[in-house]
Amino acid sequence: MSTQSPQPQYGAEPLAGDARDPGEVAGGTPAGRLSGGDRVEEPGVEVVLGRLGAKVRAERRAQGLTARVLAERSGLSPRFISQLESGRGNIAVGRLASVAEALGVELSALVEEEADDTRASIQQMLRGRSDEELRRALMALEVVLGRAEPQVVALLGLRGAGKSAVGGHLGARLGAPFIELDERIEAEAGLRLGEIFALHGEPYYRRLEARCLLALLAERRPAVVALSGGVVHNDEAFWLARQRCTTVWLRARPEEHMARVQAQGDHRPMANRRDAMAELRAILQAREPLYSLADFTVDTSGRRLDDVTDAILIHLQRP
Repeated sequence: MSTQSPQPQYGAEPLAGDARDPGEVAGGTPAGRLSGGDRVEEPGVEVVLGRLGAKVRAERRAQGLTARVLAERSGLSPRFISQLESGRGNIAVGRLASVAEALGVELSALVEEEADDTRASIQQMLRGRSDEELRRALMALEVVLGRAEPQVVALLGLRGAGKSAVGGHLGARLGAPFIELDERIEAEAGLRLGEIFALHGEPYYRRLEARCLLALLAERRPAVVALSGGVVHNDEAFWLARQRCTTVWLRARPEEHMARVQAQGDHRPMANRRDAMAELRAILQAREPLYSLADFTVDTSGRRLDDVTDAILIHLQRP
């Protein structure tokens, strides 16, 4: 009477060199041989299959899964999973894709060669990240590696510096769209700026500011963008602007800032505030060290729009 080999315990881990290796007990295909029985001649197949099996086993263990659970999730038999993990299963790409999906990893993570410690650390950090987090990581890498990007000119300065007027004129001269970042922030929030600050406060506005600037830069097209006067106090957004844009500080005297705002019909800066001009001077003085971090500065006081635009274009053409 013939005897049958005992079936392996699902989820039990074979010991290295154990004669009861599940791959052998289950009658698995020996390494270096296709399931159809044809001998594989290429050297290194055993190494490849062994590495693949080790990755599958390590990922399964890391997730606390048994071989039975992985088999159920992937639609494969427990015996085949045992063969695969022991390096004795020559698996088709379609089946391997099912295993990768069951483990929640990319197929490439199972078949690519072992990375060095640095590459492995980067891969581990990126695993499971959201699309927005991956975009941020990509931008950071591009900054470090010096990848060429379409030119985005970012205008800095207090209200009344002339960002809207100069931005529109400059965009037309460059053949690039002019974008008021505040308009994108309003569209993102579904609220006007005053409502954003009244309902959610400045921290919420600053988060939207960084998010909208990131999205704008992700479009990878030339543009002229007007940033908020307080963007210099938004660490993330200001870092993005300085790293990914050509930044221009439009500087003006406090009196001109105030006069331009009022000329636009906005009298709020002066309403019920006896020391409005003193406050404006104090704000400008506090922000000057940050504004001066721009790539270059153009004074707009007492100058025509064309003159200011020409001055910026001259700076942009310099190497």
